[in-house]
Amino acid sequence: MTEFTNQAGVTLVHAVIDAIKTNRNYLSEIDGAVGDGDHGINMSKGFTLAEAELKESMNMGDGFMLISTILVSRIGGSMGPLYGSFFKGLSAAANHSESIDKHKMFEMLNTAYRNISELTAAKIGDKTLIDVLEPAVSAYKRELDNDGSFEECLNSMLIAAGEGLEATKHMVAKLGRGSRLGTRTLGHQDAGATSCYIILKALAKTATGLMNE
Repeated sequence: MTEFTNQAGVTLVHAVIDAIKTNRNYLSEIDGAVGDGDHGINMSKGFTLAEAELKESMNMGDGFMLISTILVSRIGGSMGPLYGSFFKGLSAAANHSESIDKHKMFEMLNTAYRNISELTAAKIGDKTLIDVLEPAVSAYKRELDNDGSFEECLNSMLIAAGEGLEATKHMVAKLGRGSRLGTRTLGHQDAGATSCYIILKALAKTATGLMNE
């Protein structure tokens, strides 16, 4: 298979929710090294609230919009709006599409990335989720332009995301609470970059699973 339906894609929504909830303590532990240690708690709270409101009639686009709405309205902070805009982008690009192929998935990811870019001044090297998201979306696009399969596009995205996450260990935080610690942030991977990688991994692995059923 080279695509899956928007309705079947609600599996991706559940996978992302499960991934964040499962990594609640891990994310907070990472955040505690250079932040206030509540990243996993807040993210898990938001996704748990979304899970409780998911309805069987919802498709993937509906599910991602629900996550967006809850993160923005009920979590707040810095990550609420950022991830709210991310999931709003995924939803907006998927809406009105009965099937999701490799081109539609790129549109979803790219719209999500653009939405976040409009809310933050962060760029590559600032030790934020952008260090994962930007190279991930770029890698997907390169594979797409080379006529790679849907699965190959997702694999390239995930590899680049992992490399971006690892790179944050060698960066000094320039934005957010961590920026106040300067060089003491060296050696620690960024919490936002970590949650971004976890989300992208859940999307990639679950989408690949749907196509291989």
